[in-house]
Amino acid sequence: MGDFELIKRGTADIITEEELKGKLGAEQPLRVKLGIDATGPDIHLGFTVPLRKLRQFQELGHIAVLVIGDFTAKIGDPSGESKTRPVLTDEEIKNNMARYKEDIFTILLPERTEFRYNSEWSAPLSSTDVIRLAQKVTLARIIERDDFGKRLKENIPISLHELLYPIFQAYDSVFINADIELGGTDQTFNLLMGRELQREFEKPPQVCITLPLLEGLDGVRKMSKSYNNYISIKDPPGEMFGKIMSIPDSLIIKYYELCTDLSVREIKKIKEILASGANPRDMKARLAKEIVRMYHSEKAAVEAKEEFERVFREKGIPEDIGSYTLEKRIWIVKLLQNVGFAATGSEARRLITQGAVEIDGEVIKDVNYEVDKGGVLRVGKRRFIKLISS
Repeated sequence: MGDFELIKRGTADIITEEELKGKLGAEQPLRVKLGIDATGPDIHLGFTVPLRKLRQFQELGHIAVLVIGDFTAKIGDPSGESKTRPVLTDEEIKNNMARYKEDIFTILLPERTEFRYNSEWSAPLSSTDVIRLAQKVTLARIIERDDFGKRLKENIPISLHELLYPIFQAYDSVFINADIELGGTDQTFNLLMGRELQREFEKPPQVCITLPLLEGLDGVRKMSKSYNNYISIKDPPGEMFGKIMSIPDSLIIKYYELCTDLSVREIKKIKEILASGANPRDMKARLAKEIVRMYHSEKAAVEAKEEFERVFREKGIPEDIGSYTLEKRIWIVKLLQNVGFAATGSEARRLITQGAVEIDGEVIKDVNYEVDKGGVLRVGKRRFIKLISS
């Protein structure tokens, strides 16, 4: 497989392919940019998609430039959202990035990775500088962005500072001399803005490579910490295996393509096996084992598979589950929130009324139920915790 074919594999769009071929054919290493807004400390499988593409560039001798949006994180990018993301403090960004750096190098090569914080060049800008920068972009161009247009139609407020976000992200490309920028399909507008702004500064325009968005555990929305539908690469092997087994069958091939190193030929065989009427569960188990192996070990993957089969096929209880101490009688709704099995009271009530909650095998359907003794709390098929009486 040639360099261009390798890079093109798994992408949604390349703007433009001819420019990419030309850049790949040059002798000097390319600077491949990926912007990060450190909104949380966990790297999930959805985020590994662009990281794995960066690794491919690195193996071809190029440089991965990770631009940490410590400045733009204080603006909040609403891409794909109905409202602005929460603004982060300096301390939150610092803490998140400490974890990010540790986890990122499970995928990227440290010697070909460059970290840059965009506060380095954006924070020193004076009000005059910002106005001059904004002069290079028309309001009509900014409003073309899909999420802005949608919010305008739905009469959802757009703050003026949000309009500046794509301009500052584009300025990142200008400052670091990006040859290529990666991003999800929801970032297409921002990537193209960088290309345009580079031209305004009389610099070679970057090639924009967009990658498919990986749907999360709900099978509908993109994998995101905000939606709590993600699989962290730091999840324990058993939990990671179980989560992957819970994805919809329709996403099996997409996960193989975007989250594993299996060859095109191997994935084609898996497609044929599924098309022949084979049980999707078997292909999903192979997928789960492969991903656990990638981020843990072969031994951990084998053990996770065996434990999953024991629990879910034999209806057993996992040997290694967490515990929660009951200091006093507690309302079942509150308990589900305290142990992290429900984000809100309404979600807890929904789980109870659906019959998804049980203690020691007894289904709890009374939303007013109070727990006053120990046992094993189970929610759904794969969430367990031992309740200990104080």
